[in-house]
Parts: sequence; C-alpha cells; structure tokens
Amino acid sequence: MSDDTTGTKTKEYIRPMPANWWMMKKTFVLFIVRELTCVFVGGYALFLLVLVARRERPEAFAAWLNSPLLIVLQIIALPMLLYHSITWINLTPKVMVVWRGEERVSPLLIAGANYVAWAIISIVILSISCP
Repeated sequence: MSDDTTGTKTKEYIRPMPANWWMMKKTFVLFIVRELTCVFVGGYALFLLVLVARRERPEAFAAWLNSPLLIVLQIIALPMLLYHSITWINLTPKVMVVWRGEERVSPLLIAGANYVAWAIISIVILSISCP
C-alpha cells in the first residue's frame, strides 16, 4: 500500500545547516581556504597554458609577463600555490598508506620524500628556464 492511498505522507528530516558552518572551527576554515586555492591554482594554470600557446614572439611574451597586472597576479598566485602545494603534500601520508612487511612506513618519510621530489623538480625547472 502506498502513502498516497492512505492520505499520509512522510517527510524526511533535514537538519538545518547555517550558511557559515565552515567558520565554526579552524580546521573547517583551513579546508575551505584550501579548496578556494584549488580553484585559483587551476585557473592560473589554464591562464599560463593559454599564454604559452598564443605566444608568437618570445620578446612580446616576456614583455607581457613583466606588465604590472601580471606581476600583481603572480604575487597573489605564489602564496596560494605554496599553501595548496604544502597542504597537498601534508595530506599525502593520510591517503597513501605504505606498508613495508608488517610495519607501516612513517608518515614523515612519505611527506619528506614528496618535499624532496618537489624541490628537485623545482630546481630542474629553474635550471631549464633560467640558464
């Protein structure tokens, strides 16, 4: 027998959630900030890809990158990229559990290996782009 034939309808309980729920705890605020930096990181990466794809002359590209607007954009992007990268690397040991025999590999070792890889890749990119 369905609820429609008896005249009674059930209603699912939906707990009210305030719009500022994420401001209640510091961990929630840091999570939302990380998610917002994710949007900025993706947009900035897309912006740089479009810039690289459209460049006709290297001189014009370099001059455009040195414009005041782009310098301000890059100054804003740097802390956001660093915050996003550091929080991502710090989350890695929680997501990637590695076992060596019966023992779990230390989370510090996993995060440390990621920081070392990040440093090496950054040095390689800097050595290629700044001869």
